[in-house]
Amino acid sequence: MSIESLIQKATVEAIKSLYGADLPEEQVQVQNTRKDFDGDITVVVFPFLRYSKKAPEQTAEDIGKYLVNTVETVENFNVIKGFLNLEINQNYWLEVLKSSYDNSDFGLKPVTDNSELVMVEYSSPNTNKPLHLGHIRNNLLGFSISEILKANGKKVVMTNIVNDRGIHICKSMYAWQQWGHGETPESSGMKGDHLVGKYYVEFDKHYKAEIAELVEKGIPKEEAENQAPSIVAARELLRKWEAKDEETVALWKMMNNWVYVGFDVTYKTLGVGFDKIYYESDTYLVGKEEVLRGLEEGTFTKREDNSVWADLTADGLDKKILLRSDGTSVYMTQDIGTAKMRFNDYSIDKMVYVVGNEQIYHFQVLAILLDKLGFNWGKDLYHFSYGMVELPSGKMKSREGTVVDADDLVENMVEVAREMSAELGKLNSLTGENAEDTFKMIALGALKYFILKVDPRKNMMFNPEESIDFNGNTGPFIQYTYARIKSVLRKAADQNITIDENVTVESLSSKEKDLLKRISLFPAAVEEAGDNYSPAVIANYCYELVKEFNQFYHDHSILGEGNDDIKNFRLVLASAVGQVVQNGMALLGVEMPERM
Repeated sequence: MSIESLIQKATVEAIKSLYGADLPEEQVQVQNTRKDFDGDITVVVFPFLRYSKKAPEQTAEDIGKYLVNTVETVENFNVIKGFLNLEINQNYWLEVLKSSYDNSDFGLKPVTDNSELVMVEYSSPNTNKPLHLGHIRNNLLGFSISEILKANGKKVVMTNIVNDRGIHICKSMYAWQQWGHGETPESSGMKGDHLVGKYYVEFDKHYKAEIAELVEKGIPKEEAENQAPSIVAARELLRKWEAKDEETVALWKMMNNWVYVGFDVTYKTLGVGFDKIYYESDTYLVGKEEVLRGLEEGTFTKREDNSVWADLTADGLDKKILLRSDGTSVYMTQDIGTAKMRFNDYSIDKMVYVVGNEQIYHFQVLAILLDKLGFNWGKDLYHFSYGMVELPSGKMKSREGTVVDADDLVENMVEVAREMSAELGKLNSLTGENAEDTFKMIALGALKYFILKVDPRKNMMFNPEESIDFNGNTGPFIQYTYARIKSVLRKAADQNITIDENVTVESLSSKEKDLLKRISLFPAAVEEAGDNYSPAVIANYCYELVKEFNQFYHDHSILGEGNDDIKNFRLVLASAVGQVVQNGMALLGVEMPERM
């Protein structure tokens, strides 16, 4: 039990014993004592005055005496107005140290047979282009949220829905047919997803030229956009694909397979993966069946042009198309099918969609449609909506070929890490393969941490140079502190110093106690991150912990300490900090280098 929970529970008992009142635990406000006051934990007394009928100082005095007399962990107290500052027994902090030392499970709850099963969908790429910066934020958030939910004792299925069909795919297919001259990843030396993306851009270039030509002939722009030969041909490819035309399906399979090979390389680089991958080409038919069932049951309606619609005006929304007039499906159709397949495949207790905030309306509609179709879990779907990410140079526009490619970005980050490390002399001791592995670890640590430390619901600006800073609230700063701890522990081993986790120390300095307090907050940070689906909570906890460690390291010698008991204590303390940092950063998908 955390010290905060222990004090909350004991304070409830104090109110009952002293004033005869029953108080819910959540009404007891507990916080860390301000550094300019004596004490470790502060209880806010003002909410209790209606029970005590006394002044704030006297109420705090009563409760303080009760806690000192009844709770072994509470050693002393002082009162400042309506704030009760409690001093916690040193043995408690040493128990925190012992439980966190060399414990990769510290702060993490175990998964049991009865654990809730949560499915997390993230990534959701289209097979007409490579992954870009926006996908990076999505993948990092989805993976980290999954790891945080596991750390909170949930069973988690990480899933991906690949948008492998539709008009956008057919645009790349048509462009390759027209202007590809049989080009392949092997013949071009390009990653498959980059090659297909090249033809998506090529389509857009020709399409725009055709529109301009038709407009010049006096055709209104909207009509020109529908009559341009390229878009007519792409629509025909989509129709033929849905009709299972052999030649069209063969072309689709070939180009999609190029993309999948490319995606796998990017996923591996980012360190993310999936337990189950669904494909829209499989799920849209299930969705289509459900829409037709809804039509038959009168839930949906058909218009004169044969398109199928849902009228959601009674739900405060508008009318939503579910099948086009030619019978082809829209995104909503496949999302209905995907949801049904997932709940058939798994006994899901909660479904979380990690999708950008531009799709808020889409998921409102999806939840209502599933509910109307009779799926009792429909309205319980959770859309984890996150903000957009941009570079200082501006927004990304994939159709114009100015997308910030994920592979290029990571490669550039590694180069920035290499240059900055050389400039600062940070990795001079590393050579060859070790240095390259560390550059990559720093680059990915910088990228992941910089993106995940921001409140996910906010739009953000990603600055590669700013993220690879060895000072301040960055991944490399945390990695460098971890490597420093590992260096101290290696030197202790070189000096044949045996570290004993059963520490004996007469008293703790304020910096040592502050560090132990910070360690003790890790389980609560993991819980808060899980409750709020927020990797930022973990990122900022890790930063505060290493900042606290660096202050301690600046003021206290470890290996140079003359007293063997204190030296041992500080080595255990440093090791525990390293363990907790590693546990925390693992929840963000960040690897920690042993040397820097």
